[in-house]
Amino acid sequence: MTEEDALALAPVGAFDLDQLVELHVGCFQEPWDRTAFGQLLAMPGAFGLIARDHDRPLGFVLCRLVRDQAELLSVCVLPARRGAGLGRRLVEAALDHCRAGGARSIMLEVAEDNPAARRLYAKLGFTQVGRRPGYYRRPNGARANALVLRQGPPD
Repeated sequence: MTEEDALALAPVGAFDLDQLVELHVGCFQEPWDRTAFGQLLAMPGAFGLIARDHDRPLGFVLCRLVRDQAELLSVCVLPARRGAGLGRRLVEAALDHCRAGGARSIMLEVAEDNPAARRLYAKLGFTQVGRRPGYYRRPNGARANALVLRQGPPD
């Protein structure tokens, strides 16, 4: 059993908002605030999973499932914990939850300049179905394209 196998994944709850913000700040250049997370999780079909080592949060995944379609909204793993399988474990658990809830197709957006995430999604069977030019803004003012990926049959 690896260290990553021993980590606990738990459903995200209302008391986890501050930890989600803390993780998002550590992972993204344009972090979301507590209000954004609260509004997202209040949407019908929204759910999340958080990974913890004891009480220390290490990453999360947020999704939304509506009928037979799902969307991965955010995947976050602290930089010091990347590359050891935690992101894959979070995404696979979320995908399992979506499929159990009836999802036939699952969509997501990923920055074109994020090769690690793109490799993970390709390994999980996601294929590119679209592109959003200049979707992500970087701190230096540059823009990165978003790739729209899907797993499952076309809608």
